Amino acid sequence: MERHAIKRLLDWKNSENRKPLLIYGARQVGKTWLIRDFAANNYDKLIELNFLTNESLKDIFDHDISPEYIIRQLEIRFNAKIDPHKTLLFFDEIQESQRAMDSLKSFNDSAKEYNIIAAGSFLGVTVGRKPVGQTDKMVLYPMSFCEFLEAAGKDMLANVIKQGDTKAMTGASDVLETLLKQYFYVGGMPEAVLEFSKTGDLNRVREIQNELLVDYKGDFSKHVDLKNTPKIRMLWDSVPMHLFKENKKFVYKNIKVGGRAAEFEDALQWLTDTGLVHKICKVEITKIPLKMHCKEDFFKLYMLDIGLFCAKAEIKPEDIFAPRADIVDDMNGALAEQFVLQELKASGISPLFYWGRENGMAEIDFITQANGEAVPIEVKSAKNTKSQSLKVYMQEFQPTNAIRTSLKNYGHEGNLYSVPLWMIGRIILCI
Repeated sequence: MERHAIKRLLDWKNSENRKPLLIYGARQVGKTWLIRDFAANNYDKLIELNFLTNESLKDIFDHDISPEYIIRQLEIRFNAKIDPHKTLLFFDEIQESQRAMDSLKSFNDSAKEYNIIAAGSFLGVTVGRKPVGQTDKMVLYPMSFCEFLEAAGKDMLANVIKQGDTKAMTGASDVLETLLKQYFYVGGMPEAVLEFSKTGDLNRVREIQNELLVDYKGDFSKHVDLKNTPKIRMLWDSVPMHLFKENKKFVYKNIKVGGRAAEFEDALQWLTDTGLVHKICKVEITKIPLKMHCKEDFFKLYMLDIGLFCAKAEIKPEDIFAPRADIVDDMNGALAEQFVLQELKASGISPLFYWGRENGMAEIDFITQANGEAVPIEVKSAKNTKSQSLKVYMQEFQPTNAIRTSLKNYGHEGNLYSVPLWMIGRIILCI
């Protein structure tokens, strides 16, 4: 399965100002596979060090972290000559060795010719405590909808979306809607996507998703103080519940009776640092930069992957493909928001907030900034796109451009662009 992040790695390799690259991302999003695939197609040799599975590798960095010493030790350990231009050095699970992390700065300072990529499942947590100096950085997310289409052999449809061919998309909207529902259930975790692309077995997909959820819970007890583990689990388990509510703002009291921010803030920070959840804060003022008007105490939480969201919420295939009328609105609304957040993140669209009035009477699902202005993004899960909140927002702020995404085909009325859900990751083509 090809990942679009390969292009970013190629840009990094060919950059004149290349630094050692740190790749962030939650466990099992495909970091190791991506780097191995990149090395196989762009280098003569890969030297891979996994500091989690082979602790003896840490000894290389214990005495001296100068590039000359480390390269010589690696050549001896791996019995291979390291050509700085033809060999990729891959430091996997680098958070397990602070000295290895410190060595990245040494390479950047005095040996820029070496190609070094470091990755780790808990870099967001570890690097937050232990700065590593000058590095390039990249975040890898679960597979996007276009990557899912390509893995499923739908390359032509994926190309239509990437090229922004709205006329072709209109003719294929029924097919795209069916594939979108498949993605809602399968999600973008590479192992689940691979299984679905090979067998189409949704039961096996769910088994894989549940195994991943169990693994994540196991990580809580391995990497967190015992006193904080129950809080992380309670917060993690509550994420789908909040998104199913009409008011999707995260409320600590919904985790447990009497729950407060002071009790759960460390747990929330850990989950966001590991990439398992995304925290989207509220703004009431839409002046640029939006971050200066962020209200940290008001936020919504999303999971890293929509397929894992469905697994955690115990959503079954028939709930998506033949839903009962009494659950369709709340469920589809939650899934549509989770999907849009995931696509925007994967596309590198930043920053992301949501807008709401102080009285809570109007709210826009997402708001970003482009060309020096705020851009509202309203999410609808069906073809009925009436939105009082968007009307209020446009009357009050008169934005140059606004986005409404739904199952409707592409079109626009003045500065309001109607963008089909499957195209939202290509929002830059829409305005």
